[in-house]
Amino acid sequence: MNTYVISREDLAFNVGFLRTKAGKTDIWAVVKANGYGLGAGAFAKELEALGIRNFCVTELSEARELRQVLTEDCQILMLRQLCDPAEIRELAQEKVILTVGSSRAAQRICEATELPVRVHLKVDVGMGRYGFLPSEGEELLRICRDSGDLQICGIYTHFPCAFCDDKTTKAQFEEFMDLVKYLKEAGCDLGCVHCCNSSAFLRHPTMHLDAVRLGSALLGRMPFATELRPLGMVESCIEELRHLPKGHSTGYGSVWRAKRESTLAIIPVGRVHGLRVVGQPDRSRAIDCIRGMVQELRNLLKRPVTTVRIGGKSCPVVGAVGSLHCAVDVTGLDCQVGQKVTLNVNPMYLKNMEVQFR
Repeated sequence: MNTYVISREDLAFNVGFLRTKAGKTDIWAVVKANGYGLGAGAFAKELEALGIRNFCVTELSEARELRQVLTEDCQILMLRQLCDPAEIRELAQEKVILTVGSSRAAQRICEATELPVRVHLKVDVGMGRYGFLPSEGEELLRICRDSGDLQICGIYTHFPCAFCDDKTTKAQFEEFMDLVKYLKEAGCDLGCVHCCNSSAFLRHPTMHLDAVRLGSALLGRMPFATELRPLGMVESCIEELRHLPKGHSTGYGSVWRAKRESTLAIIPVGRVHGLRVVGQPDRSRAIDCIRGMVQELRNLLKRPVTTVRIGGKSCPVVGAVGSLHCAVDVTGLDCQVGQKVTLNVNPMYLKNMEVQFR
């Protein structure tokens, strides 16, 4: 059986590392996208065991799952702004904190339920999806003063360029803090003030404020070098050994042919399990297009090699990866059918595989 295994030791290391950097600042664990492929409920339960009590989700199903597995004192923040009255009522009953990024959103919540609802106000400093603009201070002030059944317990923003543009991020932080200052001086009790995602948290320690929202950092998968440990490896096994003559090919397109008599190990892991599957790169900026072309040229000149671990040795995947299988060159290696194999895949693209914490 193929299994995606997450080391509890590595997860504990990442949590400890991040908690040290956070100091007295609260950590809100982001478990969106089904816990980045690890399972929202299972991931949250492991994090709670490590002392995390605050969580962020983006789907009703994730909020339901967390409420079933976490203790009652854990807080859950819905990062996505909702418009469905039934979803609003259900989340209000489950005491999930909702996001309010416009007067319309505030009105929808009040119309959907008579229950008191805790909310965090969302400010848009550049992401352009949800949130009050920094120039809408008077509108925010009105909501704070006449919130009705809305219990404002936080205010936050989200930086679109924290991983790549320090200058822009600092300017957006100042915009956000100017608005917070304006509201506080007008007598608003805003509760928890937060703005840092994982990239901003690691790159801008002066922006930590009352809380930080960490997702990718917990998984140890950042777009820049860190001391964090990447979580998870696929455990599989050798399903078949093929002894091929010189010149014989493997896989669709026959892109690989044996230059000598070769032994290939057939592993039951392929594209449906996330092997060599990557998301479409976002090249909306000119610099991203240039970087993409440079990388494609490098790949053309020297094709990247995917490897697996067998018996403590690194072995290359050869030929085109199939839907359900890949072939690994093990020529000269003493191995056998059924032997354990470990592979690295991005859990975001993980499919058709059991996930285990060990």
